[in-house]
Amino acid sequence: MGANFGKLGDIYKLQKEARAMKKKMKALVIEGESRDSSVIVKMNGTNEIEDIEIERDLLSEARKNDLVKRLKQAFKSANKRLQKEMAKDMDINKIKGMMGM
Repeated sequence: MGANFGKLGDIYKLQKEARAMKKKMKALVIEGESRDSSVIVKMNGTNEIEDIEIERDLLSEARKNDLVKRLKQAFKSANKRLQKEMAKDMDINKIKGMMGM
């Protein structure tokens, strides 16, 4: 019976650590930009877009394809930076401990 309470405590601890990690990731903001820096995307650690900056000359109908291309570049850049930042913060031993390994 006592072992069951221990497992409940472990689950609670994991939930608490997960909430803390989510809060930390939400506070992390990464910028990604197109190759020519005409589009900048800011996203948090949970992959939510915080802001998008677009140079005014890309906002015409004639430049729509250019805008789409640069948005894709900026999102790709932000995702790469986010992955690097997350990998830097990952402690493999802590993750193993959380998983009971």
